[in-house]
Amino acid sequence: MTRLSSKRSNPLSKAWLGRAACAALAVAAAAAALPLAVSPAPARAETPAVPADMKPFTQSIVGLAATFDMVPIPGGTVTVGSPESEKKRNKAEGPQFDVEVEPFYMGKYEMTWDIYNEYLAQYPILGEGKGKTIPFEKQADAVSYPTPIYDIEAGPALQRMGGREGKLPAVIMSQFAAKQFTKWLSAKTGRFYRLPTEAEWEFAARAGTKTAYFFGDDAKKLDDYAWHYDNSALSDGEVGYHKVGGKKPNPFGLYDIYGNVAEIVVDQYDDAWYAKFAGKKVGWREALRWPDSQYPRLARGGGYESDVENCRSAARQKITVNDNKKDPQIPKSPYWWTEGFSIGFRVVSPVKEPSAEEKNKFWNVDNESTADVLKRDREIRQLVEEITGPKAPK
Repeated sequence: MTRLSSKRSNPLSKAWLGRAACAALAVAAAAAALPLAVSPAPARAETPAVPADMKPFTQSIVGLAATFDMVPIPGGTVTVGSPESEKKRNKAEGPQFDVEVEPFYMGKYEMTWDIYNEYLAQYPILGEGKGKTIPFEKQADAVSYPTPIYDIEAGPALQRMGGREGKLPAVIMSQFAAKQFTKWLSAKTGRFYRLPTEAEWEFAARAGTKTAYFFGDDAKKLDDYAWHYDNSALSDGEVGYHKVGGKKPNPFGLYDIYGNVAEIVVDQYDDAWYAKFAGKKVGWREALRWPDSQYPRLARGGGYESDVENCRSAARQKITVNDNKKDPQIPKSPYWWTEGFSIGFRVVSPVKEPSAEEKNKFWNVDNESTADVLKRDREIRQLVEEITGPKAPK
């Protein structure tokens, strides 16, 4: 990992300072005879105004005590990616292009375990006869619930970091599981929820800025806004995630948009995708790289394991098959990234509700590999139920 370093200047002698001062006066006198070149002050980016009819709200969930907060994000244009002059950028962050984003609401915080655990609880409920087996061809209208975490290291590791309780961000789920969670959440609330697109995420994170971070280019200020590698040590010396909302928010009122846990977006990771739009302005749908294979996937914002440069607004985190390498199942579960202890998500809800077809595209399986695994899993569950019969509810 790359670390920021500080350099301390050596003490200077009075004699050296005297000679330097004389030399500086001579240079200044010569420069006075030349035309004066004045650099323009950097333009001050302003956070886009939120329309008066867009208000923050608290979302309740049928049957649950837990709630979550949503904040308004106005529509506008975002310049996606980073300029070549930005320090410690990655080539995959360019070339830059503009994306027109429509108004939406975004989770004030990353999604937390207290709500995600309720979604996880649906798997054993189905196994106890409280649900019903649905033919595979009708699964597009149903929600898939994650299987248990089989990685024997995942439970103890999460426990060392504080467990799966309260306002800690939910982690290690796959993008497919996060998408299915938003489908479940939509059914429970009556409001359409999904993951953000990459362009929406960057628009929300930047909040009108074009600098490396929404607070400027000085990475030393990151401690005020984010949990990252250099400041996220736990009491036992290990690094880990923290309860959401412990740092300052960005101008839109979003907490932990940098650090704590990286946030999964809809898009597939594609090194060459930005080049398609170099110098252009496109709509958010055109900019969206719809996934067509199980890997690689994409997360934004960096997490508690990230160096400061990987928490920049333009930084892109590539998620590969290695993020699920410790899953002992064959085939590996489509619900978990067993190495993703610093990967979570937050939800969005667009102001303009899309068609049913588009909703399902945001929610459902998007590649053949995952579809095959899910089909086999459901066939096995159905076979077991046919042999043993559904368990009686406890």
